[in-house]
Amino acid sequence: MPFFESKRPGKCILFFKFIQKKGYGMPPSGKSLFWQKVTIVERKRMRKLALSDEILMKVDKAARYIGGEVNSVMKDKNAVDIRFAMCFPDVYEIGMSNLGMMILYNMFNQREDVWCERLFSPWPDLDKVMREEKIPLFALESQEPIRDFDFLGITIGYEMCYTNILQVLDLSGIPLKSADRGEDFPIVIGGGACAYNPEPLAPFFDMFYIGEGETVYDALFDAYKANKKAGGSRKDFLLAAAKIPGIYVPSLYEVTYKEDGTIASFAPTADGVPEKVQKQLIIDMEKEYRAVEAPVVPHIKATQDRVTLEIQRGCIRGCRFCQAGMIYRPTRERDVETLKESARIMLKNTGHEEISLSSLSSSDYSQLKELVNFLIEEFHGKAVNISLPSLRIDAFALDVMSKVQDVKKSSLTFAPEAGSQRLRDVINKGLTEEVILHGAGEAFKGGWNQVKLYFMLGLPTETEDDMKGIAHLAQKIAETYYEVVPKEQRKGKVQINVSTSFFVPKPFTPFQWAPMYTEQDFVEKAKVVKNEVRAQLNQRSIRYNWHEPDVTALEGFLARGDRRCADVILKAYEKGALYDAWTENFDYDIWKEAMAECGVDMTFYTLRERSLDEILPWDFIDTGVSRKFLEREWQRAKEGVVTENCRQKCSACGAMKFKGGVCLEGKN
Repeated sequence: MPFFESKRPGKCILFFKFIQKKGYGMPPSGKSLFWQKVTIVERKRMRKLALSDEILMKVDKAARYIGGEVNSVMKDKNAVDIRFAMCFPDVYEIGMSNLGMMILYNMFNQREDVWCERLFSPWPDLDKVMREEKIPLFALESQEPIRDFDFLGITIGYEMCYTNILQVLDLSGIPLKSADRGEDFPIVIGGGACAYNPEPLAPFFDMFYIGEGETVYDALFDAYKANKKAGGSRKDFLLAAAKIPGIYVPSLYEVTYKEDGTIASFAPTADGVPEKVQKQLIIDMEKEYRAVEAPVVPHIKATQDRVTLEIQRGCIRGCRFCQAGMIYRPTRERDVETLKESARIMLKNTGHEEISLSSLSSSDYSQLKELVNFLIEEFHGKAVNISLPSLRIDAFALDVMSKVQDVKKSSLTFAPEAGSQRLRDVINKGLTEEVILHGAGEAFKGGWNQVKLYFMLGLPTETEDDMKGIAHLAQKIAETYYEVVPKEQRKGKVQINVSTSFFVPKPFTPFQWAPMYTEQDFVEKAKVVKNEVRAQLNQRSIRYNWHEPDVTALEGFLARGDRRCADVILKAYEKGALYDAWTENFDYDIWKEAMAECGVDMTFYTLRERSLDEILPWDFIDTGVSRKFLEREWQRAKEGVVTENCRQKCSACGAMKFKGGVCLEGKN
């Protein structure tokens, strides 16, 4: 039996790790022996690779492109009715860490009539070779061209990946605009967080899926098969799909604009197409959730090289800047006993050495203590690490982390988001300075001496005092270390790492109407913080860094853009924009040139405060959270009034309409 077909994945994992340590996936330089091992195994599997050994030897981390990983799904293409190419428009290592992609891959392949395969954006070195050699983009499992598939599904999680989407279409030989695609091209469908404002990408997609994937994909596939059997056209299928809840077909809607550039109207152009597209989500997390028991194990180290256990969806907190906290409402928990069994199965099926609990706010999971204690006891002595992101630092969290982390190497993370209590109230963070300092003090007593602090600059109503407050809070935390830890027990100096990103208003948040700042404004704000850090008594213990302001400005433009922004994206791509999320590849001048040539003023989308009566590009989507609630929260933000979290008091956001989750807790 060929090695990759072994039913003992643990041995496969060891082989992959051995290859990785020896430099597999790196450019040649005496490592051809390992390439020979890989290609021989692949040929034994009777899988002809899309790329020759010569090409694979030339490109960086060629393991990104060969497929054949443990738990990847192989099917007979002639035995299925639908071939679905699942794309994450970034490099393999990042895409393989995406939980949503894992869930859909598993769910689709459970259908006997569907074969779902994966693909990722080729890195620029392979992109260049593929264009020169005229090699079409291919899926990892079959190594066959995407052009031959029925669907191309693209996960859209970050605005700075938009040009990568065009790269995927271009290399696949698929016309970039939906209007130019004939009957023989795949249906291009987008989903993910950025699909909640699909308009900047509308001309490039045939449809978008709004919501959680477990709900209506089966209906979509059945409609596709029925249309094909009836001899229907591509247009017939798009019309049928638009009538399925949660499916948005841009070509069936028309937008008009006023003289001032704002939207005058947005309406469907065909009978039976809904004016509002309803977000789809699962409510019963036991019956409807599609657990991934055997996730695909990457050949090379992924960004998050671990088992991901999703413990809940949604968030009770209501931070006014957080899009995820709004669009994924209501909070729905998974059963703790189911999670325990999933943890056992996933670790067994992957050979991973770490398990991460996934949630927007892990501390708010009601059974967290029971679950964590189980994981600690169950995997004690088995070299399995437990990762607990999104924890609120309290006594329980610190106790848990002291058990699962190596104190000497770890650091604690706090996300105050704002430097002053006034501004934390504006953003509804629900975190006081007292809580932060108490948590830091308890951590220092427990042996930690490194703390990471995350803040945002450019938040609505921000003042210079708020900016300086970032440095002052860092100083107070440093002082706490020296106050609570006796000199003889200290493990060196305290280290406070302060990081600031720049605020970007996002759709479906109370701040969706807020203006942004210019790139120069952001730089000046960072200078205020930097200078104030230098003025602190413990400045040598405080390190400060900030995000790139030009990337932030572009993200803001794309996040709240409309269909007219599509021309800019296309022009930027034609000029060479690609992998804009990667600092070494980002070229802001390209985007500025593209805007100038398209006659688009970026400041219209970034610097302008929207009026409450303006039609926003995403208003046709119903997330369950009402516009009335968002308007009310926008006003409360300006007044600095805190709104209680969902478990303290219902804020009448509108999510009650889904009749489940936290909205019905304690109700018969």
